[in-house]
Amino acid sequence: MKLSLSGFRVEYDGCPVVVGLDEEVGSGEWLCVIGPNGAGKSSLLRGIAGLVESSGSARIGVNAIAECAPREAARLVAYVPQDPVLPDDMTVYDYVMLGRNPYIRPFGRESGRDRDVVARLVGDLELGIYARRMLGTLSGGERQRVVVARALAQESPVLLLDEPTSALDLGHQQRALELVDTLRRERGITVVSAMHDLTLAGLYADRLLLLYQGVAVARGDARQVLRSETLAEFYGISARVIHERDGTVVVVPQRMAGEQ
Repeated sequence: MKLSLSGFRVEYDGCPVVVGLDEEVGSGEWLCVIGPNGAGKSSLLRGIAGLVESSGSARIGVNAIAECAPREAARLVAYVPQDPVLPDDMTVYDYVMLGRNPYIRPFGRESGRDRDVVARLVGDLELGIYARRMLGTLSGGERQRVVVARALAQESPVLLLDEPTSALDLGHQQRALELVDTLRRERGITVVSAMHDLTLAGLYADRLLLLYQGVAVARGDARQVLRSETLAEFYGISARVIHERDGTVVVVPQRMAGEQ
């Protein structure tokens, strides 16, 4: 389902952090938002999710997210925060099952399908051995996988991921992103993520959106956006950008002159 932003703006205490953004992300498309710290990446995702006040328009299909009741909104968009707060005294299985709440009647019980969805995700994200463990006993990377599983359990047409792999090792980074990529291709899920790892962003996303001080300053595929001069201008870094034959773009930071 298409995500449409028109004149989208987020402010904190009257200070704009995302300014007048116009963007469309098609069904099954993956847009990755990149930019230096403080660029507005997390604020943009939180604004789309309806967690902070915003102005302008954010629509999923014909539905204005700001006008949806919480239960309806949860069926439309799932959000993985950068720094999730989890209850220490809840099991992994029960926490992932929270993702099914939009489909369970008040005071009702989960269905067989709800249990099947959760069991599949727990397996796909290699959480099976932790299913009955309390969240408070897990490592940071394990907790992050649990949060991704809960979001995927919502089966929402739009998935927002704020630094979803920051606490994961390389193997689990790849498996988590491959799962998201598979699901969005099979089910037409629209994915919007914020990532600091520019190589991973270019590897998985169809398009990149570069934010700087809340303003979109570059758009396009990895080859168009990940350019040495662009990274120097907006990140203040010296980087070598390698274009592989298979289309992969690799960003390698270089030591600054005088720091060798």
